[in-house]
Amino acid sequence: MMDVQELSLAGRVAVVTGGSKGIGRATVQLLARLGAKVVINYSKDDAAAAEVVAVVSAAGGEAFSFKANIATVDEAERLLKATLERFKGVDIIVCNAGIWEGAAVEEISEALWDATMDINLKGAWTVCRAAVPILKKQRSGKIILVTSTAGQRGEAGYSNYAASKGGVIAFTKSLASELAEWGINVNAVAPGWVDTDMTEKALGDLEQRKVIAAAIPIGAIARPEDVAGPIAFLCTAWASHITGEILNVNGGAVLCG
Repeated sequence: MMDVQELSLAGRVAVVTGGSKGIGRATVQLLARLGAKVVINYSKDDAAAAEVVAVVSAAGGEAFSFKANIATVDEAERLLKATLERFKGVDIIVCNAGIWEGAAVEEISEALWDATMDINLKGAWTVCRAAVPILKKQRSGKIILVTSTAGQRGEAGYSNYAASKGGVIAFTKSLASELAEWGINVNAVAPGWVDTDMTEKALGDLEQRKVIAAAIPIGAIARPEDVAGPIAFLCTAWASHITGEILNVNGGAVLCG
């Protein structure tokens, strides 16, 4: 019989990249409510990161923020070192940091292409690279990567973003098979449209928003909390037999296995 206590993350330490806004912020708050101590990684907005820490603390949770550009190996290693110094361990890695900016393929600059790959794909690798030796040593851990429907079906005008997220899917499946013998589960969630700062420009146009929502079978655009829930589930003991899964969280917009 499944025990609801297995949904608790008490005593666990989680690192959430891109944790100051959107899906990352909602995930931080939910993991903290489930009992985890949470490290909020961010790269720019000090005030937003401080606000999330304050919200978690006010609710009785424990969190701290750490500014690091995870596009580099050195910064990812600093993030994990700070986590160990503060919380003496790490159990959960949520690779959520990402950017979404596109153009026609012939108009994408080399700088934009590189920035997209550095944050969305390389950033997932640098953090996992720094965390996996720790997880291997304790022979347990949960890694959840945030990909996108764009990585499953492509996205016109955002080929750079789609390519980066498709890479995240392949990376997830590769790590799942590579790390299974060490007791480490590796999964991904693939959101569709989510109402966040990243999509504010597209969804801020009310007519365009209606068109987008109408194309989603359930007729609604996801809230960050709608994605945080599945991420949190994959962190729990109830998901212990799930690895290599790409969990679709898109309201039925993309139906694929």
